[in-house]
Amino acid sequence: MRSDSRHEAEDRGRWISVGKASTHNLRRVSLAIPKEVLTVFTGVSGSGKSSLALDTVAAEAQRLVNDSYPAFVRNRLPQAAQPDVQWIDGLTFTVLIDQRRFAGNARSTVATATDIAPLLRLVFSRIGEPSAGYSPAYSFNDPAGMCPACEGLGVVRDIDVDRLLDLDRSIDEGPVMFPAFRPGTYRWKRFAYCGLFDRSKPLRDYTPQEMHDFLYADAMKLPNPDPQFPKTARFDGVIIRMRDVYIRNPPTARSKETDQAMRRVITAQTCPTCAGARLNAAALASLIDGRSIADWTALPVDRLHDLIAGLDDARVAPVLAEALRRLDALQSVGLDYLTLDRVSSTLSGGEAQRVKIVRYLGSPLSSVTYVFDEPSTGLHPHDVRQLTELLLKLRDAANTVLVVEHHPQVIALADHVVDLGPGAGEHGGEILFEGTPADLLRARTPTARALREPVVLRTAVRPDRGSITINNARAHNLRGFDVAVPLRRLTAVVGVAGSGKSSLITDELPRQHPDVVVIGQDPPRGSGRSTPLSQLGLAEPVRRTFAAASGLAPAWFSFNSKGACPQCKGRGFITTELAYLDDVSTPCEACGGTRFNPEALATRIGGATIADVLASPPATVGDLFAGHAEIAGRLAWMERVGLGYLAVGQALDTLSGGEKQRLLLAKHLGEVGSGREQRIVLDEPTTGLHGSDVDRLLRLFDELVDDGATLVVVEHNLRVVAHADHVIEIGPGAGDAGGRIVFEGTPQALAADRGSLTGQALATALKIEANGTRRRPAAPTAPSPPRKART
Repeated sequence: MRSDSRHEAEDRGRWISVGKASTHNLRRVSLAIPKEVLTVFTGVSGSGKSSLALDTVAAEAQRLVNDSYPAFVRNRLPQAAQPDVQWIDGLTFTVLIDQRRFAGNARSTVATATDIAPLLRLVFSRIGEPSAGYSPAYSFNDPAGMCPACEGLGVVRDIDVDRLLDLDRSIDEGPVMFPAFRPGTYRWKRFAYCGLFDRSKPLRDYTPQEMHDFLYADAMKLPNPDPQFPKTARFDGVIIRMRDVYIRNPPTARSKETDQAMRRVITAQTCPTCAGARLNAAALASLIDGRSIADWTALPVDRLHDLIAGLDDARVAPVLAEALRRLDALQSVGLDYLTLDRVSSTLSGGEAQRVKIVRYLGSPLSSVTYVFDEPSTGLHPHDVRQLTELLLKLRDAANTVLVVEHHPQVIALADHVVDLGPGAGEHGGEILFEGTPADLLRARTPTARALREPVVLRTAVRPDRGSITINNARAHNLRGFDVAVPLRRLTAVVGVAGSGKSSLITDELPRQHPDVVVIGQDPPRGSGRSTPLSQLGLAEPVRRTFAAASGLAPAWFSFNSKGACPQCKGRGFITTELAYLDDVSTPCEACGGTRFNPEALATRIGGATIADVLASPPATVGDLFAGHAEIAGRLAWMERVGLGYLAVGQALDTLSGGEKQRLLLAKHLGEVGSGREQRIVLDEPTTGLHGSDVDRLLRLFDELVDDGATLVVVEHNLRVVAHADHVIEIGPGAGDAGGRIVFEGTPQALAADRGSLTGQALATALKIEANGTRRRPAAPTAPSPPRKART
């Protein structure tokens, strides 16, 4: 008996055991993941990699750790849903480092996100002259240190009254040009029934006092309000109300109309008091060798590192050493070009992920499980080497490293590979292969075939059809150059992370050529109830079709309106609040999780209810609505951009960044078709894509360009670079070391350019020797794993 217990304990120390996992599309998957090695999970997009590594292993580990805290603490921690798995054993303390960007908080910077800010504040509070006081006196997030004019934000945002008001209109005619203040709305009724104004008089005829009250009254007690005005309420002017609702606490979920109106009437300018430094005069006057703390944080990481390394003051030596350690960590993950005052929400998904990694480098903890979600995203091939060194460093500190990844360089360095598939969505969720990278290359899975498939260099470049020019490009770190972008060709813009690619193509190009459509990495607009169907503009046509078949109003087929289940209010689950215990969410028994009431579910089209439609992939829904050209046509684009595995009713907030971007591309193509003269910019469209999915996307690109479109893609994927007609490289380095044109020409010429980092990587992928000749392809091999899994 004791022997069995000892063996069980040994197994727990060697493996993370997962039994019959069915999270999302997993098909009762069982496996043993070796500990203290680097395991990579591969497979086509949507095959179940993240469902296994992130939503099963990491989620259950974090849930169990949270359960160890008192209920009061637990209630304030992020809540992870319990994965659908029959058993899981051998878990350790787990850190999930995913691709979610930092929240859009303007008060969070790279310095605060990496915990370097407190160290710098401590240094200045001890040796800055003249001293501004204790550490909070150097913080723009503390009243003791923040600039009083901008409250530590560095910018002053306010309402442009001239753009907001139509002075020729009366209250009855709707003088406030903003959706929330239209006649009949709740906010319009506040000034219509306050009793202060003549509702039929144009604003232009108001007295100065009336105009002041209309705009700037602050919690005014009304002398004689209309009976319809709330009895205990006070009156706020339009500007006071808008500052509170749309500037201080802007709504995160807002309609496209409201978003456009906010951009039109809200102005932002650098704070004239602190010149954007965020700090008050006392903090800015405190200097070390002639520099303020704002000057320090405005330096790129590498230059700040050199500055601090040159300081020698025993009073703050331990603090400086810790600051240097963290700056070293930022450099080790390829972020030496960032400045510490960079707002966290402006970082890309890949940059945000690497900033999160910095917290764990050099940690004294061991036997930790680190789970990474595609950490190579946004990295140039030259930078991926630094990433792999980091992953191996974490592993060699006696930790277990699990990585969801497509990049061949990362896969090749794994000790153990788990390949899922064979397809996506309902066609995936099975384990196809477990073993070493070398064995994977000899397997017959889609991943193995993609890894064996050579990078193909385009030699037949499309003919010259003219170009558009970007003149004097100076956005961010760009150095004021001119560059021509070919028309009716596929152009790849490349360079190391932070070199200025996106500044050139997503900032300067559309600014100088407004007809260019930019489809970037920003998430689509919409609430937490948005779906691919609603994003494509098809939710209403589908509802109208059901309405025509039933005689009911279209609102009956919306889970946000009359069709919602009365028990769960269209959410599909019931949340029970247990005071200081965790909230418990269970599927709604009334609707079975479908979100609809019986009246809505009683109508069928082709045997399918509205709930069945939302749970189906685009091809199935397209067949169901084959007689409706608009619905079938737009859903076909969703299939063509590689999202055929998604359910059309899947919540938008469950999609990855790459999936959201391809959904926006499908939306655009569905609206305008594949007609001539489109000019489209895509920012890293292969994010999250398997090699086979990249090839599919390239076929779509060829179809669009051959039909007359101009495509410009910001990319690191060498398959895309090799497939382009024209390549523009920005560099040579990142930040201040970049911002120049390094190369312009064909992929073939790029591969022969040994002065280009992208050219070197492309030549390696093409197996081109330094003399320009191509090597004979060798049998597929991979580097020997630096460390074998324990057996």
